[in-house]
Amino acid sequence: MALFRKPQYSTVRASKKEIPEGLWIKCKGCGLVLYQNKIKSNQNVCPECDYHYPLTAWERIDALTDQDTFSEIDANLESVDALDFSGNRVYPEKLAASKQKTGMNDAIICGLGQLEGKNYALAVMDFRFLGASMGSVVGETFTRLAELARHERLPLVAVTASGGARMYEGMLSLMQMAKTSGALARYREAGLPYLVIMTHPTTAGVSASFASLGDLILAEPKALIGFAGPRVIKQTTQSELPANFQTSEFLVEHGFIDRVVPRSRLRHELSLFLDYFSGATGENAS
Repeated sequence: MALFRKPQYSTVRASKKEIPEGLWIKCKGCGLVLYQNKIKSNQNVCPECDYHYPLTAWERIDALTDQDTFSEIDANLESVDALDFSGNRVYPEKLAASKQKTGMNDAIICGLGQLEGKNYALAVMDFRFLGASMGSVVGETFTRLAELARHERLPLVAVTASGGARMYEGMLSLMQMAKTSGALARYREAGLPYLVIMTHPTTAGVSASFASLGDLILAEPKALIGFAGPRVIKQTTQSELPANFQTSEFLVEHGFIDRVVPRSRLRHELSLFLDYFSGATGENAS
């Protein structure tokens, strides 16, 4: 009888509203779930806890130069597998993957730019490219920039981030420490100013060469800076390490770097540096 029939309900469930991927992010510093665009609009810094997320090389360049003033040099230099290195994946495959991922030919971008109308030479490393390891191209490109800055009598600025030497190039990679240091020695003999901005992480061969040779060394907050990692040092020395060991704050206290500067102030601090040293570069000469 129709009077006692069960009502017919639809068995089709309403579809859930999908949340687009990458819309939200859990902050690595404070653990809060934040709208990702809110972090990106704040120069990739958490607005709640000031945790500094990495920037790409081009994002760094945009932040530290006037619009459309940066001109890249030696953009076509590419690494080769001179040692025929093999492992889980051969070196050329890793290079190809990194190029596709980053749109860069190697782990550094060098060139000339302006900040508030002041000319200077800028080198920026990008950790996405094989951990910003220093191979022959990184060393050669930086050396060429230092030589160009010396010839043009320009201030030189390096923004560093690296896991160290590029193991796929063996001794050729280690030679870049001497080459970059030698180029900076010639640059310093010319009486020109060199500024380093260390970002997370700056370690090993890069920290032991051109990253540590600045006339002024700045660092972003809580950046890991050192040669070997804390775990290796602890195992080697068999001792407890101090709190905040190898952070930029620890190194300021112990005199290794000069200042810790939040990303929001880096552009201003760099402009002050260029203003202060403009006389040394000959820009004020009549």
